[in-house]
Amino acid sequence: MKTGNDYAAQGHWDQAIYQYTKAIEAKPHYAKAYNNRGVAYASEGSIERAVDDFTMAIATNPNDAKAYNNRGHAYAQMGRYYQAIHDYSKAIDINPLYFKAYNNRALAYIKMERNEKAKADMLKIERLGGTVDTDLKEALQK
Repeated sequence: MKTGNDYAAQGHWDQAIYQYTKAIEAKPHYAKAYNNRGVAYASEGSIERAVDDFTMAIATNPNDAKAYNNRGHAYAQMGRYYQAIHDYSKAIDINPLYFKAYNNRALAYIKMERNEKAKADMLKIERLGGTVDTDLKEALQK
């Protein structure tokens, strides 16, 4: 039997959402299932539903850096950059080596025309031995 992750890996978001929903019904406090279903919702363009699921994942597991990062990404897709930056910062507080959250926060800072803060995040990634996303490097060169 295929799992939600199997369907998600194939880009079959409806089937992935169905499987994650079944997992949540079986275990209502299963933070990872909420997070994964949120990713599936976001991937199919249902951003508000994704935010709801990421919020449930965070409520169930307040130390889930990925859920904060994912909700931040959803907020950024909605143009809600202050909320995105807050969530990326929380993800970094939980996991100071979460380079994806630094990259995402820097991109949100760029959208808000706060390039100095974006550059600071890029330098922090490099100082910590991480890899700066190409999107971030290109955005800072403009």
